[in-house]
Amino acid sequence: MVFTLPAQVADLAYQNKAVLYGLLFDLAAEVLLTIAADPKHLGARIGATLVLHTWGSALTHHPHVHGIVPGGGLASDGKTWVACRPGFFLPVRVLSRLFRRRFLEELQRLHASGKLRFFGEHADLADARAFKTWLASLRRVEWVVYAKRPFAGPQAVLAYLSRYTHRVAISNSRLLTLDERGVTFRWKDYRAKGCTRHKTMTLEPAEFMRRFLLHVLPSGLHRIRHYGLLPMAAVRPAWRWHVNCWM
Repeated sequence: MVFTLPAQVADLAYQNKAVLYGLLFDLAAEVLLTIAADPKHLGARIGATLVLHTWGSALTHHPHVHGIVPGGGLASDGKTWVACRPGFFLPVRVLSRLFRRRFLEELQRLHASGKLRFFGEHADLADARAFKTWLASLRRVEWVVYAKRPFAGPQAVLAYLSRYTHRVAISNSRLLTLDERGVTFRWKDYRAKGCTRHKTMTLEPAEFMRRFLLHVLPSGLHRIRHYGLLPMAAVRPAWRWHVNCWM
């Protein structure tokens, strides 16, 4: 599963990283657990491992969480396993609508309690009326929730965890050259089709470093978190447990 913040909210998240990245984690998990618990959809208590990525392929600011989710969960008796339908887990449109509603509700609460900061072109949003108008516009924006096909099995899960969860904004393998023109690297244009997706980009060194530094996280921010069934309940009997990993 992938939960992505729309561009307008991503801009605000950059100015409030610790608060809004944390909210992205918690609400993605809340939405998954809520819809999965609904008997109309699955009727089970599920789990999820969520991983924060803040970058797009071109090093732009693009905060989203990837979720590894088992294809089922425990029934209300706590003993019976409820499997999802073959080829279908949860309706992404329903997830998207609830994710949008809950995120906007929490943004309003954070603003009212003075926990958001605004700088530059967003300074006007410190005003309660301006912020309310801004929130209203976001109700007309699509909030993207994406579901991928399941992993092939346990070995594929382990391969994913070892390869993907601890990535930084750009790997050495994507760096091609550093010369008088700047830094050249490979990137993928997801709006293009087929082989035309794979492109190269050259940025001046200062711009390359600016984009890379967009993705430095606040000190101590956990970028891998477990929810629902997956926390170690015997160690910490809360609904959420955070793994001590950060960039």
